[in-house]
Amino acid sequence: MLDETIITRAIIETYTKEFVNNLKSDVIIAGSGPAGLVASKFLADAGLNTIIFERKLSFGGGMLGGGIMFNKIVVQDEAKRILDLYSIKTQEYEPNYHVADAVESVAKLTSGAVDAGVKIFNLISVEDVKIDDNNNVTGVVINWTAVEKAQLHVDPVTFKSKCVIDATGHDVELVKTVLKKIPGAKLNTPYGTIIGELPMHAEIGEKILIETTKEIYPGLYVAGMAANACSGGQRMGPIFGGMLLSGEKVAQMIIKKLK
Repeated sequence: MLDETIITRAIIETYTKEFVNNLKSDVIIAGSGPAGLVASKFLADAGLNTIIFERKLSFGGGMLGGGIMFNKIVVQDEAKRILDLYSIKTQEYEPNYHVADAVESVAKLTSGAVDAGVKIFNLISVEDVKIDDNNNVTGVVINWTAVEKAQLHVDPVTFKSKCVIDATGHDVELVKTVLKKIPGAKLNTPYGTIIGELPMHAEIGEKILIETTKEIYPGLYVAGMAANACSGGQRMGPIFGGMLLSGEKVAQMIIKKLK
C-alpha cells in the first residue's frame, strides 16, 4: 500500500538534505549547457565539490535543439575526443565535420556529470552574486524560477563557493549583475566591460572561444557562449565543439587555481 504523505516526505527530506549539504562548495556553475556540463564533470573528477543551477526544467541549453530544431549537432576533429569520452556516437559527414544526435549528447553529458558527483539543481535561477570585502565573487544568490517568473517578492538564499562560472549563454547574466551592482567593476576584456557577441562566423567564433574563456572578474569565470558574448567573439550556430572545449578549459583553469 502506498501512502502519499510518505512519498511527499521522502522527496522533501532528501532534497532538503542535499540542498543544505551544498550551501558551501568549491565551484558553482550557472547554466547546464554543454560548456557548463563538461566543466562540471572535469571539476568533479578532480575532486572539487561542484554544483550546477539550471533555470529551466531541462538541461543542455541550445544543444538540445540542434540546428533549427533538427536534433543533430556538429563538432570538429579537435572536439570529437570529448564526445568520445562520454561514448557519444558520431558519424563523419565530411573531413573535420562530425555529426552527433543532440538528445543523446545532452543525455550523456548530463549523466556523465551526475556520475562524476556533480549535483544539479534545476528550476532555480541565479539572481545575484555574493561578494567579499574586496568585491570578489564568492558565491551566488538563488531563487526558484517560478518565483522569478511570477515576479513575487520572495527573499532568496545564498550559496557560497570558491569560484563561480557564468555559463548562462548569450545573456551572460552573472557578468551583467557584477557590472550593475559593483561600483567601478572592470572586466577582463579589452574595454573593461561586456563587448557583446559579433555576427555569425563559425570559423572565427570557434577558435576565439578558447581565448575568451577566462576569469572575467575576480572569482567569476565565463565559459561557452557567455565567454564570446563578454569579449566580442562571433556566434557559431549549431557547431558545438568550441562549447565542449571551453568547458574543458575553464575546468582546467579552476583546477590549477584550487588544487
